[in-house]
Amino acid sequence: MSKPLKRHLLLQDLSRDHHHGLLLCWKIRTGFKKEIAPKRMMKYAQWFWKNHLKVHFKIEEETVFPILGKEHDLIKKALSEHRKIKRLMEGTDNIEVRLNSIEEQLEQHIRFEERILFQEVQSIATETELKHVKEAHSEENFVDNLNDPFWEK
Repeated sequence: MSKPLKRHLLLQDLSRDHHHGLLLCWKIRTGFKKEIAPKRMMKYAQWFWKNHLKVHFKIEEETVFPILGKEHDLIKKALSEHRKIKRLMEGTDNIEVRLNSIEEQLEQHIRFEERILFQEVQSIATETELKHVKEAHSEENFVDNLNDPFWEK
């Protein structure tokens, strides 16, 4: 078993956001196993997008990604994945297909950022750059939408 990645203190808030994103993926998988109506799951996923993920992407794009630069291959990949996830969250076509794609692509994206992108960023970032990332991230704790906890039923 590999040892856990050591995340720089000033990037830990973004890593906590990633944890909540992985929980969204788990909730979607659980919803499918429990045969929950896709429309209910999508309502939650879109709430999560509007209230958490969209802001998280903005923080990464404005503070983390510039550390490596927009021409860096890892940044190009991350931005492409952000666009795909945004289209899935804001799309209007088949909900079930979109939910499956959100679950798969978001999990892969988070794993990529945690295992590869953030490792590269923290290996070259200055303390000033990392402090800027920390300052851009709100200090508010994650508040979940428990109006319809379909994953518990």
